[in-house]
Amino acid sequence: MLSSSGRAVRKLCSSSSCTAASVVRNRNLLLRERYISPLVSSNLAKYSKTTQPRAIPFLFNNFSLYSTTAAASTAAITSASAATANNHLEEASQPNLSDAYSAIELALDSVVKIFTVSSSPNYFLPWQNKSQRETMGSGFVITGKKILTNAHVVADHTFVLVRKHGSPTKYRAEVQAVGHECDLAILVVENEEFWKGMNFLELGDIPFLQEAVAVVGYPQGGDNISVTKGVVSRVEPTQYVHGASQLMAIQIDAAINPGNSGGPAIMGNKVAGVAFQNLSGAENIGYIIPVPVIKHFINGVEESGKYVGFCSMGLSCQPTENVQLRKHFGMCPEMTGVLVSKINPLSDAHRVLKKDDIILAFDGVPIANDGTVPFRNRERITFDHLVSMKKPNETASVRLLRGGEEHEFSITLRPLQPLVPVHQFDKLPSYYIFAGLVFVPLTQPYLHEYGEEWYNTSPRRLCERALKELPKKADQQLIILSQVLMDDINAGYERLAELQVKKVNGVEIDNLKHLCQLVRDCSSESLRFDLDDDRVIALNYQSAKVATSRILKRHRIPSAMSSDLSAEQNIPESESASSS
Repeated sequence: MLSSSGRAVRKLCSSSSCTAASVVRNRNLLLRERYISPLVSSNLAKYSKTTQPRAIPFLFNNFSLYSTTAAASTAAITSASAATANNHLEEASQPNLSDAYSAIELALDSVVKIFTVSSSPNYFLPWQNKSQRETMGSGFVITGKKILTNAHVVADHTFVLVRKHGSPTKYRAEVQAVGHECDLAILVVENEEFWKGMNFLELGDIPFLQEAVAVVGYPQGGDNISVTKGVVSRVEPTQYVHGASQLMAIQIDAAINPGNSGGPAIMGNKVAGVAFQNLSGAENIGYIIPVPVIKHFINGVEESGKYVGFCSMGLSCQPTENVQLRKHFGMCPEMTGVLVSKINPLSDAHRVLKKDDIILAFDGVPIANDGTVPFRNRERITFDHLVSMKKPNETASVRLLRGGEEHEFSITLRPLQPLVPVHQFDKLPSYYIFAGLVFVPLTQPYLHEYGEEWYNTSPRRLCERALKELPKKADQQLIILSQVLMDDINAGYERLAELQVKKVNGVEIDNLKHLCQLVRDCSSESLRFDLDDDRVIALNYQSAKVATSRILKRHRIPSAMSSDLSAEQNIPESESASSS
């Protein structure tokens, strides 16, 4: 699990207008994050208000399940003997000049500088974007004429260019795939001239502690390539700031600075990981994404043509370190495991597991009372490491204790989405406007609009639901009345903003699309919305339809609904401005 040190973890994307950073806090097992925006240009006033805080992981992710493939992890646990590990430790030495020189040789024709123009949505005014900003990062070429970089380097991109070392020419690049949870992205360049003389880097393996690595990239403070050296300090699941996910990461003591994002960490003649964030307020503590996570991302893209995500069991578990707790649930002295507290209703685990089950082993690997499993030589890692890189729809065996008896079940694993999305990169927000009432799905990016301290300044009830509430059915959304665009038709309803919408004409709504359909299909004279706190909005349906066009024109809003809703309901964009 994560440290509760409260120190800031920063993504390493250099920006000509702002450098985003994120503060990670752990309070009562709810990780809280916010963005800090040290600016590097004169646009301070312009951009300091538009830099968004980053996400807090859904409550299930406090014990969420992420790893290399369970098969590979199990094999590593059972086959990595102490003698082999000790040999690696003896061979590992402090970084020397030859390490840096070999890294430079590899990097000169492999590492590129990435220039991104991006524009994030305005979630308070979802029909428009914020001002565009320019950011810079690093990347490196891999087999198949592809460039690997960080997702946060190209998040919400509108235009991407890449430049080779020693070349004055920038080439247009397209984003082929993005995995925001693992903070990785693949770029492609169609211009064949770009690929002349480029060397493809090979992926290596997870380095052992104290093995030397060299981080290569284009950090701020200069325009040319930079190489920093260090050693591996720690290997464990870590909070990924960009995607608010818990995945394996490698901590190193090499100096990593903004702009290094996406650059390779080279060990010998292969890539040991991808630089992606550091710990602010600490000396030389940086993090790289390890090869198993990288391979899972790349293999998923190659097999399905798109990013497939990381699997989860959908469980919230409690350690059983207390002796009285173990006795209460009938655990023998030699038994170890974790207690199931919550189960996501949409997970396959909900079919076979029950609250108060004790999970003893996953895929044959015993789970300790603190939720860890053996990893390499005398290292331990949380058991969620064994789950996350299972392929979607792959099965795993779970041995558990229930009512004093042991059982074994097979569970199908797949990526699970929280009820309230943690991030919404690279997509426009959904919205629906009727009679000046602006309806939107609740998302964490919406709450981020309340500022850096959004978990204190945003509506408390919405914040708690965003962090804790579970979906009850597929495609479910929490719909809120974001704001009221004032008009005679809605006067007096402005104080009902920021409340959840529960029913339309007595019918419980599932999502924004459902709400929109219920409004459009209204056949009665009056239209009624039931909100939180038993608040009610009632409108004359025909008068409200006429008022909608008037309000849209007054506020220069091009459409009464977002493009995804108009497309799903086969409403032409030209008509959606006047129809409701």
